[in-house]
Amino acid sequence: MQIDIDPILQRLGIKAINEASSTGKNWNSAGTNAIHKVFSPVDGKQIAEVKFASEDDYDTTIKKAQEAFKVWRTWPSPKRGEIVRQLGEALRDNKEDLGKLVSYEMGKSLQEGYGEVQEMIDICDFAVGLSRQLYGLTMHSERPLHRMYEQWHPLGIVGIISAFNFPVAVWSWNAALAMVCGDVCVWKPSEKTPLTAVACQNIIQKVFEANDVPEGVSCLLIGDRTIGELMSNDPRMALISATGSTRMGKAVSAAVGARLGKSLLELGGNNAIIISKDADLETSLIGAVFGAVGTAGQRCTSTRRLIIHESVYEEFKNKLVKAYGQLKIGNPLDEKIHVGPLIDQDAVKSYLESIEKCKAEGGNFVVEGGVLEGEGYESGCYVKPCIAEAKNEYQIVQHETFAPILYLMKYSALEEAIAMQNGVPQGLSSAIMTLNLREAEQFLSATGSDCGIANVNIGTSGAEIGGAFGGEKETGGGRESGSDAWKVYMRRQTNTINYSDKLPLAQGIKFDL
Repeated sequence: MQIDIDPILQRLGIKAINEASSTGKNWNSAGTNAIHKVFSPVDGKQIAEVKFASEDDYDTTIKKAQEAFKVWRTWPSPKRGEIVRQLGEALRDNKEDLGKLVSYEMGKSLQEGYGEVQEMIDICDFAVGLSRQLYGLTMHSERPLHRMYEQWHPLGIVGIISAFNFPVAVWSWNAALAMVCGDVCVWKPSEKTPLTAVACQNIIQKVFEANDVPEGVSCLLIGDRTIGELMSNDPRMALISATGSTRMGKAVSAAVGARLGKSLLELGGNNAIIISKDADLETSLIGAVFGAVGTAGQRCTSTRRLIIHESVYEEFKNKLVKAYGQLKIGNPLDEKIHVGPLIDQDAVKSYLESIEKCKAEGGNFVVEGGVLEGEGYESGCYVKPCIAEAKNEYQIVQHETFAPILYLMKYSALEEAIAMQNGVPQGLSSAIMTLNLREAEQFLSATGSDCGIANVNIGTSGAEIGGAFGGEKETGGGRESGSDAWKVYMRRQTNTINYSDKLPLAQGIKFDL
C-alpha cells in the first residue's frame, strides 16, 4: 500500500523546508540554520526538510516563553482548560492525517499511528477535567485562631524533550497537563521525527490564535542534542521532562541537578512477562507477541524477556515459534501488516550487533533474525522479529535493545521468576500471566515486581492515560499522564494565616519582649 503524503503534508501545514522554531504564533529563523533532511523508514523517500534551531533561535524562544508565562499564569485554570479542550477537538479533526503522518514518518503501524493521536485526544480530555481539580489540603494548626492550608502554583517554563518512537503522544502528556497548571512549554522533538511536531504546533497555533492566547505558551525548537543541552543547562527552565535512553537521561539529570533544577525522566525499559503454569496460554500468546513485535520492538514498554514456568516452557515456546511464522512484515500503512520498519540504519545496526552478542554469550535462536531485502523493503530498515533462548545474566539481556528481539528463559518457583524479572537495571513495565490469585497478589505486593507498572493478565505494552506512567531504577523515576502526575508541573506552597490578636509560636516556644 502506497500513500500520497503530499496532500496530508499540505493539510497539516508542512512545507518543503520548515522553519527551526516556533513560539506559538510565529515561526522564527535566524537564517544561519543547518538544513536537516527527513526520510521515511517505510520507503526510504525524503519527506521534507527542516532547519535546525540556532542559539539565537533558542534564546528568542525562551524569552518569548518567559513573557508568556507572566500572562498565562494569571488565566484561571478552567479557562486554560478550555483552551486544551479546543486543542483536543482540533486533534480529533486532524486525527486521520496526523495518524498517517506518524505512521509514515516513524514507521509504526497505521493503527498505532491513529492510537497515538487518540492518546493525545484522551489526555486533553483528562486535562480539561483536571483544570477544575488542582486541589490543595487544609490542615489543623496547633496554634489557636490559625488556619493552615497548601496550594499549588505553576512552575514556569517546562522543557519537553521527546523521543522518536512516540513522536507526539508523550509531548501531549506533558503539554496538556502543564498548560492547565499554568506553565508554558518548550518542545524539542527527536530530530528523527520532527515533521509530526511541526504539524502539532500548526494545529495548536490555530487554537491559540482563535483565543488570543499569548505568544510563547507553546513553543517548538527543532534541532539535535545541542538544543537539549541548552535546555538542560538553562536556569530559566523550571522543569525538564526528558524521554529517551538511560544514557541521555543521565546526562540530562546531571546537568539539571547541577543547577538544582527539576527533572522528570522517562528512560529505558527491559520488560518481562512471567508465564505461570496457571496461565491462559492463548491470551498470554497475544500479549507476548504484541508486546515483543509491536512498533517493531521500539517501545520503552516492549516485551524483551519471557520468563516461562518449566512445565509449560516447551508448549509455549512452540506456540511462539508458530505465531512468529505468521507475522506479516512490511509497509505499516497496510492494515494487514503486523510489523513495520525500524526507525533508521543505525537501529538496524544495533539490532544485528545485539543478535551477534547474544550468540556469542551462548544464546540459542529458535526464530532467526535478519534484514529483509527486495521489493517493499528498499529502505533497508525492515528486520525479522527473532526469539532466542537465553539467560537473564547475559550482558546483552541486561541491556535494552530497541528492536524486536525476545529472550526466553525458564523458572521453577515464582520467587525465582520475580527475582529474574527484577534482576535488570531498568524498572519500567512488568506483567504476570496467571489465573492463580495468590500468584497475582504476590507479584503486585511489596516483595513482587519492582517496576513502576505491574500488570496481571495483560502484557507490558499499552498504557492508559488514567494511570501515572513511569518506572524505577534506570528508568528514571518520573511519572507522566494520569493520577496525580500533575503535581510535578507545579510548586507546592504551605500557608499559615493568623487571625488572632496575638502571635503564638509553634512548638510552644516563648519569645516575649
